[in-house]
Amino acid sequence: MAAERPQILIADDESNLRKVLAAQLGRDGCDVLQAEDGAAALVLLREHHVDLLITDLRMPKMDGMTLLRAALAEDSGLPVVVLTAHGTVDTAVEALKLGAFDFLTKPYDKDAVRSIVQKALKTRFLAGHDASKQEGPKSRFGIIGVSQQMLDLYAILERVADSPATVFVTGESGTGKELVARALHETSSRRDKPFIKVNCAAIPRDLIEAELFGHERGAFTGAIASKPGRFELANGGTLFLDEIGEVPVDMQVKLLRALQESEFERVGGIKTIRVDVRLVAATNRDVRKLVAQGGFREDLYYRLAVVNLRMPPLRERRADIPLLVEHFVHRSNERLGRKVVGPDADALDTLARHAWPGNIRELENVIERAVLFCDGDRIGLAELPPELLQATSEADSEAGVGVDAAGLGIAMGGEGGLKEHVRTAVSRLERDIVRRALDHTGGNVTHTARLLKISRKGLQLKMKELGLRDPNEKGDA
Repeated sequence: MAAERPQILIADDESNLRKVLAAQLGRDGCDVLQAEDGAAALVLLREHHVDLLITDLRMPKMDGMTLLRAALAEDSGLPVVVLTAHGTVDTAVEALKLGAFDFLTKPYDKDAVRSIVQKALKTRFLAGHDASKQEGPKSRFGIIGVSQQMLDLYAILERVADSPATVFVTGESGTGKELVARALHETSSRRDKPFIKVNCAAIPRDLIEAELFGHERGAFTGAIASKPGRFELANGGTLFLDEIGEVPVDMQVKLLRALQESEFERVGGIKTIRVDVRLVAATNRDVRKLVAQGGFREDLYYRLAVVNLRMPPLRERRADIPLLVEHFVHRSNERLGRKVVGPDADALDTLARHAWPGNIRELENVIERAVLFCDGDRIGLAELPPELLQATSEADSEAGVGVDAAGLGIAMGGEGGLKEHVRTAVSRLERDIVRRALDHTGGNVTHTARLLKISRKGLQLKMKELGLRDPNEKGDA
């Protein structure tokens, strides 16, 4: 499946720098937007889906620090890389404490740009979107849920949030582990101090030490200036190490020392640096199995798991699915400019019965797609992905659950078993979705493929399979 090109916004008042940087990023497979100042950049952020913001600190109308705050207020998960001259590194460090992803020193090195951009985009991709940023009667700590599993989680969060205890969050991908880390920070006495997050899976193995503990100038090739690490930036606040199961074993010894002694040295440095950091770690892997296999140090595991929190998968908290659907419909309406009320009874029943292997992240993507394709004010079965309907129907069949044939529009009086009827219904739904996507793009195959998030060749094959290659069939039902 062809991936959509990431979109990067460059904000800098130096037109030559913007052009050169845009050209490099374009060659690396990115789409680039350009703004000559912070105010113009903020307008573009609100009009486009941006995966990464690269901004200068000193600009007219709106400087980089103000843009950083405004950008993160619009999208708290947006990676922001700041550009800085040699004399303003201290300001860049302040930007990191405010939530910037990283910084580049002018004149920048092309390989350094490529490395930071790749890391930022990978972090953006892996992180996905938070399930909720709004408090309300159906949510607590910025997390939506009223099921017993979530009530139990809230009780633990209340007890440990304001303690210095290290918390180890486990759970499948897409369950909201970062939300727990943020809740622990924002409800503690450290809330006014930095919250620094690190996705350990997105950092090359040979650079993870420098990322965590910093480095001195000349410590290795490309280290043209001293740089603080994430532990140093999180001093007084909270450090969130996501996917900690990906940290190499040889680095785990140094990480254990930093946790136990609250001190470390930068790469290439001799000065011992002491910090006060509250650590929250997370992983989607079975750490006990990793320990047994020698892939994770047992002493580090026990040091991390002072408090062990498990985020339940969505299939174990089905009572929360209607609340999450309501939230994602509202957010998709705002983003897409639609006025969809929500799913009809059949669609909601199907959503509630689906196994959701991708958890909350998968649910959010399904709802956004359904809102996009919805012609009326209610999401029906026709707006749900065919593969979801097929997976749910097959699961129902294996479990002996009855299927409402009328709801799927299947004529059960003819020959053929359940699987044959499911294949017929799925084919009809696929054809309807592809046809409407083609209508939406005016028949442009490239744009339709991007909208449906499949390759152009895959779409052409699907059109041929569904009888949509002939333009005369475009209006058929």
